[in-house]
Order: sequence, then C-alpha cells, then structure tokens
Amino acid sequence: MKSNKITSQEDLKKAFAIREEVFVKEQGVPLEDEFDQFDTLSGDCQHILVLIDNVAVGTGRLRVVDEFGKLERICILPPYRKLGLGKVIVKALEDVAKELKVSKVKLHGQTHAEGFYTGLGYKTTSDIFMEDGIPHILMTKEFTLI
Repeated sequence: MKSNKITSQEDLKKAFAIREEVFVKEQGVPLEDEFDQFDTLSGDCQHILVLIDNVAVGTGRLRVVDEFGKLERICILPPYRKLGLGKVIVKALEDVAKELKVSKVKLHGQTHAEGFYTGLGYKTTSDIFMEDGIPHILMTKEFTLI
C-alpha cells in the first residue's frame, strides 16, 4: 500500500472515479456537487491517491482555506475499507499541509466518522450541519511545524 501526490491527469481520473463511486453512487451526492473548480492538477489543491497492488483504492485532497489546510473528498472504495487506509490518506494530507507550512488543519467530517477523526487527534468544533443531505461536523487539529 502506498500513497502518492497526484501529478498526472491519468491518476486524477482514477481519483475522480473513486469519488464518483463512493460519494455519487453510494451516498447519493449529486454529480454536479461532487466536482468543482479545485479538481485540477494546477492550482489550489493537492490530491492524494492510495494504491494497493497498483490498484487505485482511495483518495483525498487538501487546499488552504483561511490559514487552515482543509482536508476534503476523503474516500475509500468499499472492498478496501477497514484496512487502515483512512489513516494513510489523512497522514498524507497532513504531510502536504506541513510542506506548505500550514500548522492547522480542518475538515467537514461525516458524523459517522467522528470517532475515526477523534482518534487521529481532531477535535469537534461545531454542531451538526448538513452537506448534500449528509450530517457533518467541523473538526480541527493543530501541529508543530519542524
């Protein structure tokens, strides 16, 4: 298992396919809401792809918003869940934030994943709110830059 920053259009398409499978097909997020102006190789987002035996199975992205690294679009294909890949994706995105000299990160976590993120050092900092019909909470974490 390995995680890589996405640097090719081919890998970005693999990430999009994972997101479409998880968010659009599985969770019912409208296709037009899933993809946005940040889904490019150049610009404000860094995308991560996780591979197992050269098969793309998970993804996430990070962009800087109001001095925070914002972790977004974290997802894993259903057959590969419960293998620790979520931790791999979050750590890779946190490493990107550190490379960008950002010491605070945040995310809109689905409420069912709150315990997962708490276990990685995130704190819940909001009440429940809805995004695309799914309950979420704002979670944040700070770390020291070396």
